[in-house]
Amino acid sequence: MLKNNKLAKYLRWGLLTLFVVLVSYAAYLHQVLGGTKAPSIHALCPFGGIESIYQVFTAGSFIAKIFAGTMTLFVITLVVAILFRRSFCGLICPFGAIQEFFGKIGQKLFKRRLVMPSTIDKPLRYLKYVVLVLTVFYAWKTAGLWMAPYDPWSAYAHLPAGLESVWSESPVGLIILVITVLGSLIYDRFFCKYLCPMGALYGIVGKISPFKVVRNENVCIDCGICTKGCPMNIDVQHSLKVTTAECMNCQTCVLNCPKPGALDHQISNKIIKPLPVIVLIMVVFFGSIFASQAAGIYALTPTPLKTGESLNYDEVKGYMSIKEAAASTKTELKEFYKKFEIPENVSVETKMKEISKAASGYNFDKIKESLAGTTDQAKPASVEPQNMVNLVGIKGSMTITDAAKTVNLDIKEFYKLFKLPENVPANTYMKDIRNVVSGYDYHEMLDSLK
Repeated sequence: MLKNNKLAKYLRWGLLTLFVVLVSYAAYLHQVLGGTKAPSIHALCPFGGIESIYQVFTAGSFIAKIFAGTMTLFVITLVVAILFRRSFCGLICPFGAIQEFFGKIGQKLFKRRLVMPSTIDKPLRYLKYVVLVLTVFYAWKTAGLWMAPYDPWSAYAHLPAGLESVWSESPVGLIILVITVLGSLIYDRFFCKYLCPMGALYGIVGKISPFKVVRNENVCIDCGICTKGCPMNIDVQHSLKVTTAECMNCQTCVLNCPKPGALDHQISNKIIKPLPVIVLIMVVFFGSIFASQAAGIYALTPTPLKTGESLNYDEVKGYMSIKEAAASTKTELKEFYKKFEIPENVSVETKMKEISKAASGYNFDKIKESLAGTTDQAKPASVEPQNMVNLVGIKGSMTITDAAKTVNLDIKEFYKLFKLPENVPANTYMKDIRNVVSGYDYHEMLDSLK
């Protein structure tokens, strides 16, 4: 049994290391090759799924940088949480693994692990639930990854682009990353305990799981090794069963227990040893991914443009070179430079997000937003568009940009058709226009045009 426990320990650390390496390499490839050839860290993180749910059900589309594969990954991790609690956190999550690696370094340096005083620790544990609610609320409200500039995992994934680049795009995220790493040197799983919104969600979902750690008090010798070794500081030693939302099924307590039979994993009334548990979780996780790939629903990168298709200017990606962006929007290079206000001395091979390095003060995102919904391929509007445009698909939950795309209208013509002032942002929801334009009634306007 002890031999199997040792093997399970090596397997767990090996898997965590593998996930860190694979995701880090994917992040590097995204910076080098761009989003069409390598997925972004947002597409690879299941949290992008919950951020995009509202957009999927209301507009039938994903928020920027999120794809069908991200939603699939989100669903798979929910299934894992229902079956095995927060096992994704303890056995798969690469950001959690990085914290554990630095935790081990801290143990070697300081010869001990610090535990946050309970008067501080307990209130802080609820902070991750606040982060979860705020993140999801504003992601649904803005239909975008508004949290990205504050996300330490996103900051980590962009490190291959250089510290200067990360600092310019997400200084707060980089600061939180540094705090997390330094905090992990002295406190186990610092971010997981207090800030991770995904861990909060898995903890809530995992409460319905039949899976748990149980302690046989007749066999237990009360050595306290289980409690001392728990990275989430759960008092395993004095619990008959561990069902707290904080448990991430990392296996540490069971694997470190010196007394066979004192601690075990249990599903319903059946005891399962650590090694089979790890194998079973990997089978469920990767088996589901392979199945979704076979079914064609695990796309993590944009679908290539078909012959004759083009992008609107606001759909141009930062990883595209100027030349690629011009070709994607079917715009002549000279005209593209003019549209995006790019100085002539900037090379056509420069990535859109890196123009600011060659042209001080250049703001790609701001210029792209000002061009929302436009493209040189847009056709002139009909003299009487209201008599020819099918408005059935428009919903109040859509942004102005999404609504214009739904009815295949140029954004300027859409503004004209719906009598929208130019100062109304294109990312405003149709139902919220009244908050910007006093007295505007979206429903009355839509009815008058049908």
